[in-house]
Amino acid sequence: MIEVYSWATPNGHKVHIMLEECGLPYRVIPVDISAGDQFKPEFLAISPNNKIPAIVDPEGPEGKPISLFESGAILLYLASKTGRFLPQDVTGRYDVLQWLMFQMGGVGPMLGQAHHFRIYAPEKIEYAINRYTNEAKRLYGVMDKRLAKSKYIAGPQYTIADIAIFPWLRSWKNQGIAWADYPHLKGWFDEIAARPAVQRGVEVLADQRKPLVGDAARDVLFGKRQYERH
Repeated sequence: MIEVYSWATPNGHKVHIMLEECGLPYRVIPVDISAGDQFKPEFLAISPNNKIPAIVDPEGPEGKPISLFESGAILLYLASKTGRFLPQDVTGRYDVLQWLMFQMGGVGPMLGQAHHFRIYAPEKIEYAINRYTNEAKRLYGVMDKRLAKSKYIAGPQYTIADIAIFPWLRSWKNQGIAWADYPHLKGWFDEIAARPAVQRGVEVLADQRKPLVGDAARDVLFGKRQYERH
């Protein structure tokens, strides 16, 4: 059984959804990132960047255990393990990989910054809010344009690219987005949200996540704790 060290965040939900879509048995080990669980030695042993999610698969390649961090790498591993949601043909595979990298390098980091400066930052810095809100809108526009001519993000089939992107768009309102401006993306979003495995995946650990309040929690997530040697 795969062990999943995770929390109810977009990156965590990517892996929860993938496991549900593939029907793989798994056990969730909560890593409360507002309480500092990500700095515990046992977690750092498998996720040296102190970020969730991470997995341990006791039945990895050649039957040997494997541990992985980085949600994109985990999606690729699970797709390879199951033979699902990643095309076998070379062209189709690279179509998926480029959109997966688009999520990892653009959608996640930029929407994360939009969340931070619009919602969490103790100072409302107009330049930063405008910078990342505009970048969120630009990325939504890229995806909307793509989905005007493609059923799914990477082509005609549902893939790990869709699984990677979807959880990040669930907080569209906090990102300053109006769905009316992105009709093709909204249609895709609604279709993905209706999938039973997706609905199960986004509920994983959702009841344990609490609103971020207090200076201590902010310090754990955004302050000096990030820069201490662990």
